[in-house]
Amino acid sequence: MADKAIAKQVDIKNRRASFEYFFLETYTAGIMLTGTEIKSVRQGKVNLGDAYCLFMGDELYVRQMHISQYTEGTYNNHEPLRDRKLLLQKRELKRLVSKLTDQGLTIIPTRLFINDRGFAKLDIALAKGKKLYDKRETIKERDVSREMSREQ
Repeated sequence: MADKAIAKQVDIKNRRASFEYFFLETYTAGIMLTGTEIKSVRQGKVNLGDAYCLFMGDELYVRQMHISQYTEGTYNNHEPLRDRKLLLQKRELKRLVSKLTDQGLTIIPTRLFINDRGFAKLDIALAKGKKLYDKRETIKERDVSREMSREQ
């Protein structure tokens, strides 16, 4: 019963990503983690701020995702910034490879969570970078919606 409560609490978001990018498509991918990594994820010690995804051969990896070392770990503790393999279906990988040939598109992680079965999942998005005026427009829209909600 305690595992269910912990699983519901882990929901780490990359807030900076929605400010920096337009999301074109989103996917949910599994992650290959070691024992101490999943324990640190369940404690919520993950930083997605600088993370991005890239293809190495035919496989998709996430890079620069910082998972802190597990405090109770031994000499077998994991490397915090190692590349981690993402698990997607072959047709999804082929679609992403074909879309990445377009200029200015990238794959970024947007959210890390633990599903009902206890597996760590990563929401990734095919994204296009925003220009400076797009970022200003996003700020303006957010301020207007905040003012409208305050009036009600």
